[in-house]
Amino acid sequence: MRTVAETFIFERYATDIWSNSERETFINWIATNPESGDIIPGSGGCRKVRWAASGRGKRGGARVIYCIAADRTIWLLIAYKKAQFDNLPTSFLADLKQGVEDVL
Repeated sequence: MRTVAETFIFERYATDIWSNSERETFINWIATNPESGDIIPGSGGCRKVRWAASGRGKRGGARVIYCIAADRTIWLLIAYKKAQFDNLPTSFLADLKQGVEDVL
């Protein structure tokens, strides 16, 4: 099981999507399944995973963008509802990932 860290942006959006227990369930799952998300081309290695929201299934659920740092920590960058954003620009994701790496 790997360490999972949440960015401020992730925390802010996640509270609108999940209850605390749903969020913990996701965090525990991603900690044991870090390679599950699809790599987003052009993002610098960010991954995207689809997660079912309560009563809505994967299609109506949340999307989580995360990256795996050199120290193998899983950084949760942003979570959003499918209806909220279509696709996030890869340049935005690369900048977000770079911000995490700069802090490390």
